[in-house]
Amino acid sequence: MSAYAELTAHLRETEALSYVAERLGWDQETIMPRAATEQRAEEIAALESVLHARRTDPRIEDWVTRSEATTEVEARVLDLAGRSYNRASRIPARLATELARLTSLSQGIWAEARAAEDPAHFLPTLAQVVALKREEAACLSEGDLYDALMEDYEPGATHRQIGAMFDRMRPRIVALREKVLGVASQPKAMDQVFPEAAQLRMARICATAFGYDWTAGRLDLAVHPFSSGSGRDVRITTRVVESEPFNCLYSTIHEVGHACYEQGIDPAYAFTPLGRGVSMGVHESQSRIYENQLGRSAAFTGWLYQRMVEGFGDFGVADAESFHACVNRVSPGYIRTEADELHYNLHIMMRFDLERALITGKLEVADLEEAWNTRFEADFGVKVDRPSHGFLQDVHWSVGLFGYFPTYSLGNVYAGCLHKTMRSEVDGIDAALAEGTAKPATDWLREKLQVHGGLRPPRETIAHACGFEPSEAPLLEYLEEKFSAIYGL
Repeated sequence: MSAYAELTAHLRETEALSYVAERLGWDQETIMPRAATEQRAEEIAALESVLHARRTDPRIEDWVTRSEATTEVEARVLDLAGRSYNRASRIPARLATELARLTSLSQGIWAEARAAEDPAHFLPTLAQVVALKREEAACLSEGDLYDALMEDYEPGATHRQIGAMFDRMRPRIVALREKVLGVASQPKAMDQVFPEAAQLRMARICATAFGYDWTAGRLDLAVHPFSSGSGRDVRITTRVVESEPFNCLYSTIHEVGHACYEQGIDPAYAFTPLGRGVSMGVHESQSRIYENQLGRSAAFTGWLYQRMVEGFGDFGVADAESFHACVNRVSPGYIRTEADELHYNLHIMMRFDLERALITGKLEVADLEEAWNTRFEADFGVKVDRPSHGFLQDVHWSVGLFGYFPTYSLGNVYAGCLHKTMRSEVDGIDAALAEGTAKPATDWLREKLQVHGGLRPPRETIAHACGFEPSEAPLLEYLEEKFSAIYGL
């Protein structure tokens, strides 16, 4: 066998094992018995030990050095394999295994604390997670600790770039929010019970409308919605609050965006470094454009309104236009995943500052709740009323995903660029959405972006699809045009 063939055979088995580990995580967050928490932590830690040994196998460096790429695909595989090896080799096996064990336990402890509104139950474990993530960052860092962790989710991005982008975005978003909230007549929130079973039926209808392949996936409930898997096994989750159907429906559409990216990758890339989404920013571009530019459009909400009437009867919204305004209602709510498009990025900006302070040591875990509540009141104008509406709402920190949050806003920015280009190149998007199918839009996204998987670096992936370098300008223009129309500005 050639060096390249030996390398790809090794990578194939490693990727297969990583899928097994991911499936254990899916099981833990959906259907695993509560009593199995500690046992599952040991299982995940044991598997991580095997994976770490494979990822740091010194033969990888030799194979990469001796391989000669003859195609763009081979060159990219060698580049990603080398990067992964160099990164994994900096992390001691003990640390990798302990992180896997602790974050598996921590996820369950977080869920219990969130349900009981009991921060004290979670904070000691979170402090351990932060300590290990600081240690990991120190192993990986060539300068900034936070940048070292962010590399896992958005390769090439830095906190300075992200911070500068946020500084450019914040004034226009806040100005638009103030104009919107200053309008005398505001859309009313829905005030009715929407039974769980009916919400889940509607969620499946929405997932189908956006092209989710049910033969290669399934829908389950989780405390915090997520998508899991790649290729021919990509599972989605949602959650149900019977007074808030948009929580379920738009969480589902969001996760379908993630899932369709993974389902759409060229099958030839399976079990290679190219066989997954290239970054979380690019991943979020898919989930956010499905959820917002498409899912919250007037065309789709008009169709959804009729389905809601059929499924729930009279639910207090007079017509499709009022329903569209209701879906896009701007309100400074507590929960990020339920936030309107104006407030959403403000949620991310806050988390970005807080988690960076945690990793760099400027903020200790013991002071996190107070820091969160103070910042939230300053940014959103309301006081946090309970921990599950505050720092306990998101699962990310409990499972060690520090550096992940900025990718949500990057995803919004990338989605703005993709939406601008897609609208200029594809006819009939709104007509199709009004009939309950996103196919013209999702076909374009699959062809321009999803099929390529990890073939190109993140920003290059977006630039290749759009024909221009990504920036926040298209997103801000979209928001100003959309909400000016809805609120009559």
